Amino acid sequence: MNKIIYLDAAATYQKSDAVVNAQVDFLLNKYANAGRGICARAIATDDMIARTRARVAAFINARADQIVFTAGTTAAMNMVANMIPVSATTKLLVSDLDHHSARLPFEMQVKKKAGRVFVCNLTDDFNIDVDSIPVADVFVITAMSNVLGVPQDVERIIEAARQKNPNVLTIVDAAQFVVHEKIDVTKWNCDFMAFSVHKIGGDTGLGVLYVKNPERFAPVNFGGGMVLKIQDNDDLILNNSPEKFEAGTLPLTQISGLIPAIDNLEKNRPDLNLIKYLYDELIKIKKVRVLSNRNAALLTFVVDGMHVLDFGTLIGARGVCLRVGNMCATWIHRRLGVDGTIRVSIGAYNTIDDIKSFISYLKDVVK
Repeated sequence: MNKIIYLDAAATYQKSDAVVNAQVDFLLNKYANAGRGICARAIATDDMIARTRARVAAFINARADQIVFTAGTTAAMNMVANMIPVSATTKLLVSDLDHHSARLPFEMQVKKKAGRVFVCNLTDDFNIDVDSIPVADVFVITAMSNVLGVPQDVERIIEAARQKNPNVLTIVDAAQFVVHEKIDVTKWNCDFMAFSVHKIGGDTGLGVLYVKNPERFAPVNFGGGMVLKIQDNDDLILNNSPEKFEAGTLPLTQISGLIPAIDNLEKNRPDLNLIKYLYDELIKIKKVRVLSNRNAALLTFVVDGMHVLDFGTLIGARGVCLRVGNMCATWIHRRLGVDGTIRVSIGAYNTIDDIKSFISYLKDVVK
């Protein structure tokens, strides 16, 4: 059987030995639940969570109390969509760059309240048109499309939106952006930002939600760990942020691997020269139509006369792992005029030999 060539980092990033070892060490030697335990292991787990939260805060230039651990970007977006005020007068702004997980939670809430949904304009090269952003109360911003792989100028986009409405709530989906670009939520001036830890080489089932003003919002999930006191009349006094947003047991094993995941990412980001090399080679192949640009963080294409699922099956049989379909991003595929695409995405672990082997297999498949 052929050696596996993994070119699907945008879906989930492969873990470094440091991440795996940290999680195994926690499971074998340090495992205990957090939250008011008085034994040495429980106290150590509390400390591990606090250190990890502080590391995440430094990673995105935030405060520790602004960092909420969630089950992932999807969970974070649904949480925010249920926390923010929505009414029949709400104007929601989205874009065709959005992933389903970013846009749908807010659309469902706004439509339920009979509010209005607006789609912001894109430029000819499929970036958010900063010069024509309309007035909005809530604005969902995809920092990087998982189909086109181009970083958006989030700071400028938010600044333009606030010029139209200083009170607009801005929610940034950074699930793809975080791997390739430095996040600075203070500079962005966003109200919320989310990413999934498995996108940066950590484990699945864990996400990060940044909340600019946590005291302004009430939690939507209730349970253990977020209650400070229940009064005699059953009124709740909640813990401060972030605990008030983190009902129940956190994904402790996943959290134990997050610091080494961040450390590894900051030392070794993907080499996008590999994408440029691939782009230069694929545009030479007659049947291949590349849809992303040369400077993107990933490469998306279609093969004329071949369904993307057929291509995925044939290339997969040769040991290549990549993504085919609509990437949970229906709207940008409509704009591109295709039902689905083929996506190549890389991690810091990929090499030029991986790309050259893929090109060889691709030529064999499409000939």
